[in-house]
Amino acid sequence: MIDETGTMLFHQTMPFTERLGIEVLEHGPALVRSRLAWDESLCTLGGVVHGGVLMSLADATGAVCAYLNLPEGKQGTTTVESKTNFLRAVRSGYATASATPLHAGRSFIVVETEIRDDAGKLVAKVTQTQAVL
Repeated sequence: MIDETGTMLFHQTMPFTERLGIEVLEHGPALVRSRLAWDESLCTLGGVVHGGVLMSLADATGAVCAYLNLPEGKQGTTTVESKTNFLRAVRSGYATASATPLHAGRSFIVVETEIRDDAGKLVAKVTQTQAVL
């Protein structure tokens, strides 16, 4: 089921996510889940979703997770480091990202995001550090 409030949050704060067609499934401090549908316009040759698209999905999902874990009185975050390991291709269906906080400190928030395909197989693992603004 689509989380309409979460989807609106993504699209209003990061308009690029609307262009990619990202839908939010769940959003809260402990877990943010979003997905994007395979589309030929998002692919490289051979019908494989482009790695940059998957990184954008992970970055946006992780950013909202970090935002939802901000210390009191802070305004936002920005990505200062991101590490992606690609494990398999997405050639159809959806790529679904699940982000969880690993560390929520006063200066930095570290988030881990897993991207899985429709079969539940791990497509990519992303660890990102967000600076607290």
